[in-house]
Amino acid sequence: MPDKHLHIISFDIPYPPNYGGVIDVYYKLKTLHNLGIKIHLHCFEYPGRNRADQLNQFCENVYYYPRILGIRSAFSFAPYIVVSRKSEEMMHNLLKDDHPILFEGLHSCYYIDDQRIKNRIKVYRESNIEHRYYFNLFKVDVNLRNKIYFLLASIKLRMYQKVLRHADLMLAVSMHDTLYLQKHFPGKKICHLPSFHANEKVAIFPGRGDYALYHGNIEVSENEFAATYLINNVFDGLGIPLIIAGMKPRDKFRRLVETKPDVRLIANPDEEKMFDLIRNAHVNILVTFQATGLKLKLLNTLYNGRFCLVNDEMIAGTHLDQLCETGNTAEELKSKLKELFSQEFTPEEALRRNELLKIDYDNQVNGEKMIDLIYRL
Repeated sequence: MPDKHLHIISFDIPYPPNYGGVIDVYYKLKTLHNLGIKIHLHCFEYPGRNRADQLNQFCENVYYYPRILGIRSAFSFAPYIVVSRKSEEMMHNLLKDDHPILFEGLHSCYYIDDQRIKNRIKVYRESNIEHRYYFNLFKVDVNLRNKIYFLLASIKLRMYQKVLRHADLMLAVSMHDTLYLQKHFPGKKICHLPSFHANEKVAIFPGRGDYALYHGNIEVSENEFAATYLINNVFDGLGIPLIIAGMKPRDKFRRLVETKPDVRLIANPDEEKMFDLIRNAHVNILVTFQATGLKLKLLNTLYNGRFCLVNDEMIAGTHLDQLCETGNTAEELKSKLKELFSQEFTPEEALRRNELLKIDYDNQVNGEKMIDLIYRL
């Protein structure tokens, strides 16, 4: 059998795998490599993430291209997140052969309709319905300049997504997003393929913890809004300790936490600290106010944490409802928290969770499915 080669265009350098999108890319690279795929990785880089030799262990080649930031990309009919990721050097490297090309997210799709790759197999890896994501950021952000940017980005992304008709295959991270793409691109091959992740099996401490945990990148408006909602509407006066753990909290948020005696903020925890917080919490509480994508922090929590309390938007289209407790109002969340803090998490529940997660979220099974879908086109 000849070797199978695959070009992967990543919107960012996928190491370290420390936020949602790059977690999927990194563990996809690892899984496909272990299954024998020869990977040619193309990364867009910009300040804040360095070139990573660790990627060489999974890839035949790793190429880096500068992202075109600032005014040069701002004034374009194409979305900023797309037009800032173009590179003729990358196109030159893609044209060296005729291997399939995987476009990671709408961010990386600048060339998906380029006539030079018209006859290539092109695969779109969906991680979010981007215009919905940006519209929700518009709704929750309080900074006027940010609100204008998010609204304009949402409009541009909604108009731009029609470019996806040039993909031969679309792989969506949730059933919710799969159905959306099937509705808007009838006749295209669109399949549900959950995100790749760091976990191989459940590793949960049975018994009890003495706090609830919310974690996420607090710098992102959506997460700051969710954390603020929990502080003000759910935990205020409840008498249950809440830890908020996340990256780059703003001063305003820090000041809010300081006024709440039952709330503690752990800013910028490293990977080991975050893992420890998730495993030792009695309840990991995760809420969101938009139902797009697959929240990888939820998946990580289910593999490593005790009880998981969410709202319906957090688990939409994920098949994870059997593993979570749900509440959709402040009163429902308060009631569930009181109930869960009166219970112990049992070893039997951990075993059950492991068996259910293997059905849809086993990396090797999903890697094999992905390979079969691409190389049968």
